[in-house]
Amino acid sequence: MKVFISGGSGFVGTHLSKNFLDQGYEVIGVGGSKENGYINHKNYTYVSADTTQAGEWQDHIKDADVVVNLAGRTIFHYWTKNYKKQIYDSRILTTRHIASALPQDRSVLFLSASAIGIYGDCGDDNLIETHVTGDDFLANVCLEWEKEATMVASDNIQTIIMRFGVVLDAKSGAFPTMLLPYKFMVGGKIGSGAQWFPWIHIDDLIAGVNFTIKHRRSKIYNFCSPLPVRNKDSSKIIGEVFHKLSFFMTPAFIIRLALKEFGDLLLFSQKGYPDNLLKDGFKFKYPDFKKALEEIKPRS
Repeated sequence: MKVFISGGSGFVGTHLSKNFLDQGYEVIGVGGSKENGYINHKNYTYVSADTTQAGEWQDHIKDADVVVNLAGRTIFHYWTKNYKKQIYDSRILTTRHIASALPQDRSVLFLSASAIGIYGDCGDDNLIETHVTGDDFLANVCLEWEKEATMVASDNIQTIIMRFGVVLDAKSGAFPTMLLPYKFMVGGKIGSGAQWFPWIHIDDLIAGVNFTIKHRRSKIYNFCSPLPVRNKDSSKIIGEVFHKLSFFMTPAFIIRLALKEFGDLLLFSQKGYPDNLLKDGFKFKYPDFKKALEEIKPRS
């Protein structure tokens, strides 16, 4: 089987590429980096390209059996007007170019990333896949992202939408950034700490992708643990597991003052729940936040 991955040089893309190679698949990774030095394998090809622009990189899609779309600039960055455009373009334009290059005359499985952020700030609502979506910047980006992925006009294309929570890994992704305040002795809850935090262990994310490829159901899936935690609890657990102080509290107004619109996102409450994965029979290996952190700690 041949797999095409956009965002192939990123955190999740690199993990998925190694997973597919271990299964004997041929993998083509496309990313913005000049090279992907993390992978050296005879069945791996890396293509450096700006996927917000149409180009020769799209030719690699025509022979793929599975197309995985992960491209997108990180949201864990100060949101200037220019950076918000990069967040939008890297997702929407890339997805549009991939969808337009998908072969129409044979069966192809198209997995496209999205985010739990699509639901917006929802308090204590249980966020299953049918919950109404939000109306903030990130929610609207996710809506457009998913719209582009589902506009493929062919019965041969099965589309799976993957709404990711924060992915836990000690060396890559968002978690090392989250851990920084604890290393500087200022870790702790932000705002009231009552906001829900949706998360997933990297191994469960990879297993979830394998599961959806095997079952080939055109669906929307929340990729997050069935046991979300509140911010005040997650901060305490992080302190315990990594042996760091976690009593510091950053007031909401400081977060908003320092980080502006991105600060609002950190205060959002999103109680994500993987309803469709569980109904389809997926079993999480690390549903418990503390046990998930204890597992990734040796990697740090």
